[in-house]
Order: sequence, then C-alpha cells, then structure tokens
Amino acid sequence: MNLLAVVWDFNPTLVNLFGFEIRWYSLTWVAALLFGGWLFSYFCKREGKPESVSDTAFMYIALGTIIGARLGHCLFYEPMEYLREPWRIITGIRDGGLASHGAAIGIVLGIWLSSRKSKVSVWWTADRLGIIAPLSGAMIRFGNLFNSEIIGNETTVPWGFKFMRLYPNWPEDMVPMRHPTQLYEALCYIACFAILFALYRYTKVAKREGFIFGGAMVGIFLPRFLIEFVKINQVAFEQGMTFNMGQWLSVPFILAGVAIMLWAWYRYKGEHIAVAEPTTPKQPKNKRHYKK
Repeated sequence: MNLLAVVWDFNPTLVNLFGFEIRWYSLTWVAALLFGGWLFSYFCKREGKPESVSDTAFMYIALGTIIGARLGHCLFYEPMEYLREPWRIITGIRDGGLASHGAAIGIVLGIWLSSRKSKVSVWWTADRLGIIAPLSGAMIRFGNLFNSEIIGNETTVPWGFKFMRLYPNWPEDMVPMRHPTQLYEALCYIACFAILFALYRYTKVAKREGFIFGGAMVGIFLPRFLIEFVKINQVAFEQGMTFNMGQWLSVPFILAGVAIMLWAWYRYKGEHIAVAEPTTPKQPKNKRHYKK
C-alpha cells in the first residue's frame, strides 16, 4: 500500500440551485479572466498607457479565448459530431469541451484586433499577454483537477492520485493510482509565469519586442507536449498514434515560439522598443529662475 497516495474525491459542484450547477471549473475560468484583466491593467498603468487600452484588450482577448477554446475542441477533437449537429457547439457547452490550442489561436486574434483598435504595437500587447497566459492556464488546470478530468496514466509514483469519482462503484483499495497531469501542467505554467515576469521587471530582454511572447508559447506548449506522454488520450481516434492530437497541435506553437524569440533577439537595433519601466510625469520648469 502506498501511504502517500492522494485519495481525490473533490465535489466539482460548488452549489446547485434548482438544478442549475455552479462548478469550481467555471469559477477558475472567471478567476483567470478577471486576474488576467487586472494584471494587464497593471502593465498599462505602470507604462503610462491609457485605461482604454486595458479595457479594449480585455474585451477582445476574453472573447477570443472563450470562443477559440470552444471551437478548438469541437473542430480538433470531435469534428464530425459537431459538423453534423453544429448547434451543439453552443447548446452543449455545459457538457464540457474547451481546448487550450483553440484558446491560443483566439488569444492571438484578440491581440491583433485589440492592438489595431487601441493603436498600440501588436508585440507590446502580445508580450504582456504572454506573461499573463501561463498563470491563467494554471488556474484552468486546477479547474480540471476539481473535475477529475484530463488525468494521467496508471502509475506507482508516491504522489499518484486516486480519482475516486471516476470509479464510483469501486472500493478505495482497488482504484488505480494515476499521474496528476493537471498539477504537472499547472506547476509548469506557474514557473513559466514567474520567469517571464522576472524578465519583464528586471532585465533588458523585455525591451526586445516579441521575445516574451515567444517564450510564453514555448513555456506553455513544450510542457504540454511532454506531459501528454503520461496522459490518457482524450478521444478514441488517438489510440495507436505516435503523438496524440494535443502533441501534434503543440508542435506549431513551439516552433513558432522559438522562431519569434530568435527574430526578437537578432532584429533588435534600439528602435520600436517596449519600455517596461514605469513612466514618471515631467516636472514643470521653474519660471522663478531668471536674472533681474
């Protein structure tokens, strides 16, 4: 018997009001969006951007995230089912089905649209969102843990989880231990956030527009690619594949992230730099200093 195994029997429903459930998973999405909006507002205030830049970015990127995540799941993982009954893309959202790769595409589109609307550099917006995205992703992975979903393969590691709600009729000693892949991803994303935030605050790397955004793409999707090796497949057609759908979808983001980092590093010549230091208002000239 492994005495360190975690017996996970968390109730995913926070409250049930007359048949309408409010789940912890939904709250992690709300927390990710609200905290992301607050952090982006902090960047804007610190760098002297008007409040309208933050408001516009929140609207476009929040919508891009949610719509992209939903369409990504429907088109990447269950295309035939949703093409046959397209109305279920909306009506079936409470049954689950949000994909991080689709969310990433929606975020990129939201960055572009909001930057055009606010007339700020696309790379300025992208770098700040690159810092926020890993932490938001970590929050959502905690929501997956609350739902006992996106679990790992069976394992004998001391920190294995027994997801009791997946085996409601099994005795505890018969439930297999599995990798808590939700926690693996969440911890990787938190580390990515800490590194990128430190680069933004304390190094000159932040002045190379695009570098942080490229780092975010690598920091999010490289761990995702690797952790998929110990994660169960999400859909039946992935059986027998060398790399599953999540891994194949991660590869373009990893390669794009590396390319953007290299481009940002070598193109830097001092122009169009993103100043990460806080702005200070200019002091008025003292008019009393004159000769009589």
